[in-house]
Amino acid sequence: MKYIKSLAFIVFLYLSTLASFAQTNKEDESLSLDKGSIENQFEYVIQKASSWNDERGQAYKVMKRNWLYELKSHTLDTLKAVHKNLMDTQIVVANQAKEIADLKSSLTNTQNDLTKTNTEKNNMSLFGMQMSKTGYNMLMWFIVASLLALLIFFIYKFNNSNVITKDAKRSLSEMEEEFEEHRKTALEREQKVRRQLQDEINKQKAKKNNK
Repeated sequence: MKYIKSLAFIVFLYLSTLASFAQTNKEDESLSLDKGSIENQFEYVIQKASSWNDERGQAYKVMKRNWLYELKSHTLDTLKAVHKNLMDTQIVVANQAKEIADLKSSLTNTQNDLTKTNTEKNNMSLFGMQMSKTGYNMLMWFIVASLLALLIFFIYKFNNSNVITKDAKRSLSEMEEEFEEHRKTALEREQKVRRQLQDEINKQKAKKNNK
């Protein structure tokens, strides 16, 4: 009698699986375990997994073990790629910070030179040479104009680098948030799958003990 019940249950499970595959065939045409996002790959595994209900009406999913291994491999590859992108972004941020420090130093030196020039512009002696007031003033104005041009250039470079640094930090923050959200989602789904597999294993052991 138990053999007949087991056989009937296996036939019912097989027919249910065929019906489930036929129903979801069109829905997961765009899903694949070999391509697409990790989310789509998880969805593919969930949809492709066999569905069945126990005697109490509890729903279960049964999937191939190699699917889990392949999904785990893809997830780890994705996490490695995200980590590499984070490292690359951190390098860019560090380089930008160094450029900003160099620009600040150059700006300070330029400001010091401008102050020194303004202090000495009333002196008619330049490099030990006596110059006419007109020539002296013309030379001083030329130096001041050049320094101002350099100052404007360094300020522009500094502002430009600051914008790039802010964008890089914002991108890094967004990537970190996306990575954390993706990690949590992947962990939750993996835990769910493990619980389902463990429930199935326990169910099979219980059936063997009943026999």
